[in-house]
Amino acid sequence: MRRLMLLRHAKTERVEPGERDRDRKLAKRGRADAPLIGAYMARHGLVPDLALVSAAERAQETWKLLAAAFAKPPKAATDERIYNAGADKLMSVLAEPRRARALLLVGHNPGIHDLAVALIAAGEAAARERVAEKLPTSGLVVIDLPFDDWALLHPHSGRLERFVSPRLIAAATE
Repeated sequence: MRRLMLLRHAKTERVEPGERDRDRKLAKRGRADAPLIGAYMARHGLVPDLALVSAAERAQETWKLLAAAFAKPPKAATDERIYNAGADKLMSVLAEPRRARALLLVGHNPGIHDLAVALIAAGEAAARERVAEKLPTSGLVVIDLPFDDWALLHPHSGRLERFVSPRLIAAATE
């Protein structure tokens, strides 16, 4: 079995005139949300063997803040192909041969949201509906896959194990 964790980067500042989209940095809320999700992941044993991270500044910054929550930060690789990629491209990146049993992809909407929706075939109905509705910034989708080879990844092959976001975590602790 494989586990795929899809994380949308944390909340960013608006793009400034003359600034490239890929250079946008995290907003104050994003700098607070990323460590919160990291702490949640560490506390619940959602530790990736490998993190594939978009080259965009906001994704890199999200990963650094999130990774600090783990006792031993997982191995990470920056992948240029993740930035602005659609679901099909992301699926091809994920389907490459690798040993990781638990893989985290830190990326962007709409591609990462579309990928989550495309992969999920089962799981709690209410959680599946929330994922289908929206993947917010710092939203984490955990999908279990019933095979041991990433090359077998295909649409409707996964079971939604959980979906969390900073707002859902805050609501659960109230």
